[in-house]
Amino acid sequence: MNDSESLPLIYDLNLMAINDLSDDYDFDVSNRQQLVLSSDSPAYGSLNDFDITGPVSISWHNINVFNKTSNGKQLPLLHRFKKPSVHILKNVSGEAKSGQLMAIMGSSGAGKTTLMNALAQRNVSDVSLEGTVRLNGQAIDKHGIRAVSAYVQQDDLFISTLTVKEHLWFQSKLRMDPSLNRRERKARVDKILLDLGLNKCANTKIGSPEREKGISGGERKRLSFASELLTDPSIMFCDEPTSGLDSYMALNVVEVLRDMAANGKTIICTIHQPSSEVFFLFNHLLLMADGKVAYLGKAGEAMEFFSSLGYSCPNNYNPSDFYIKQLAVVPGSEDESKEHINFICDRYRDSWYANQYMPGTGRADSAMYTDSSSSQGTNPFSSTVSNNNNSFKSNGRVYRSGWCTQFWVLLYRSILTTYRDPIIFKLILVTLFIVIVMGLIYLHLELNQKGIRNINGALWMLLMYLNLQSLFGTVNTFCKEVPIFHREHSNNVYRVSPYFLTKMLAELPIYVIIPLMFVSIFYFMVGLNNNLYRFVTCVCICLLAANIACGFGYLMALITHNITAALMLSAPLLIPLMIFGGLFNNIDTGYKPMGWRRQY
Repeated sequence: MNDSESLPLIYDLNLMAINDLSDDYDFDVSNRQQLVLSSDSPAYGSLNDFDITGPVSISWHNINVFNKTSNGKQLPLLHRFKKPSVHILKNVSGEAKSGQLMAIMGSSGAGKTTLMNALAQRNVSDVSLEGTVRLNGQAIDKHGIRAVSAYVQQDDLFISTLTVKEHLWFQSKLRMDPSLNRRERKARVDKILLDLGLNKCANTKIGSPEREKGISGGERKRLSFASELLTDPSIMFCDEPTSGLDSYMALNVVEVLRDMAANGKTIICTIHQPSSEVFFLFNHLLLMADGKVAYLGKAGEAMEFFSSLGYSCPNNYNPSDFYIKQLAVVPGSEDESKEHINFICDRYRDSWYANQYMPGTGRADSAMYTDSSSSQGTNPFSSTVSNNNNSFKSNGRVYRSGWCTQFWVLLYRSILTTYRDPIIFKLILVTLFIVIVMGLIYLHLELNQKGIRNINGALWMLLMYLNLQSLFGTVNTFCKEVPIFHREHSNNVYRVSPYFLTKMLAELPIYVIIPLMFVSIFYFMVGLNNNLYRFVTCVCICLLAANIACGFGYLMALITHNITAALMLSAPLLIPLMIFGGLFNNIDTGYKPMGWRRQY
C-alpha cells in the first residue's frame, strides 16, 4: 500500500468543510434524480478510458485457482516440509448478463466464495489465479473490475457509534463523484434509504451485536447493499447475503436483489441452502462441485438437466437441497462421491445446456489474471491488459476523492467515533478514582533519605499507569477498526495516510487531557518539587511516555489484528522498557554489554 502512487488532488474546500458534513438533512427531495458515476473527473485516474454507466455483462473463462505454498523459514536441525499446492477452482467458465440475478450454489468447499473473490478481485492475496475475465467481451484488469463493481461480503463491518444516515453520508463523500454538490449527494442518500426500507432507522445508531444494541440483522445487511449502491455499480457481487437471517428477512433481502437486477444490474451471489421461496427468485443458477461447474443456465431448467441424468427431485422437495445433496462429498465415501460429481460435470460439459449458456473457453483468448509472481515477485495480477487494444485499462489504484477530501471526512468521522464512545466518560471517572487512591497511598512524602524509595515507587506507579492505560486503550479501540480499515482501503475508499493521521488527531486530546489530569493531581498530592519548571518538565515527560505507549499499541494491533493476542504480547514487551527507565536499575552499574541503554 503505497500512498505515493498518486499525488493528492485539491478540490473546492467548500465541499469538504466540517460544517458541510454536519448539516441536517432538511431539504426538498421532490426533484431527486438518478445519479451515475462520471468518467470526466480527473479523480478517476484512467477510468476515463472506458464508460461505466451502461449495462455490463461479465464472462469468465478457464479460471483456475491455486493456494500459494509457503515453505516458511528453515529451523535448525529440522527438515523443511513443503506443503503441496491445492487446486481449488478447475477451469471454471461462465457468464452473467445485465438484468440477471445469478445464484452460485454448492456444498461446503465447492469453491463458491473463491470464485466470487476471483471475479471481484477481493481477498485474493493468498491464492494464485489464472484465466480471463471480460466485461462486454473486453478483458479487464483488477482495478477496472473494482471500478465498475461492488462487493457485499458476508461479514457486515460498520462503525457502531455512527447512525445509518451518517454512515451513508460519509460513504457518499468518499466514494461518489467529487463534482456532485451537497444537494445531489443528499438526494442520492435519501433515495437509497427509501428504496431499501432504511428510512425508519436512518437516525438509529448502527450498534454492534457484541457490545451495543442497534439496528437489526436484516437492516445491517440492507445497509451493506446501500453502501455499495451509492456509486450505482453495474455489477454486484454478494457473498452469502442471507447468512444469519431468518426466512422472512432472507426473502426480503433477495427481493431487493431481484428488483435491482430488474433495473439492469448484473448481480451474482453465493447462497447456501435457501428456502424454496427464496430459490425461485433467482433466474439463473451456477452449481459448483469440487471446484468445477456442474450446471450453468436458467434456474428453471436445472431440474430438466438432472432428470435427463436419471436424478429426479421428489415432490414437495426443496430444489436447492436436492442439488446440494447430489453434489456433496459424503464423509467416508469420498471416492464414490467424487466419481459421481465428475460424471455430472462431464455430462453437463457435453450437453445442450453448456452449448447454450457457457461462453467460449478457448485458451486463445488473451489471458488476464495470469500468475506472474514467479517471474516478477509481485502480485499475480497484471495492472494493465497487454496485447489487447480494446481492453478495459486502469494504470493504478483509483480513488474517487482527493487527499484533502479524505482527510476532512475521516477526521470528522473519527471525532464522532471517538467521543461518542461511552467508555470515555467511564475512563475519566476511573482515572479520578485511581489517582486519588494512589495519591493517598503516597500522600506528602518526606524529602529525605528514608523517602527516596517511596519517591521512586511513586514515580514508577505514575509512569506505569500512564503507559498501561494508553497502551490498552489504543489496542482495544484500534483492533476493532482494523478490519473496517482493510475492507474500505481494499475497496479504494481512501488512502492509508489520511486515515492514520485523522485517527491520531482525533484521539490526541484523550491522551493529553487524561494524563495531564492524572499528573496534576498526583504530583501535588505526593508533594514533589513545587518549582513550576520541574512540574512542567514532569508533565511533558509523562505526556511523551503516554503517547509513545499509544504508538506501541498501534504497532501491536497491526501485528496481531486481535485484541487478546495484542494484550498478551504488549505487556511483556513493555515491562523491560519501563525497567530500563532508571528507577529500579542503575544504568551505570548494570551489565556492561547493556550500556547502550543510556542512549535511550
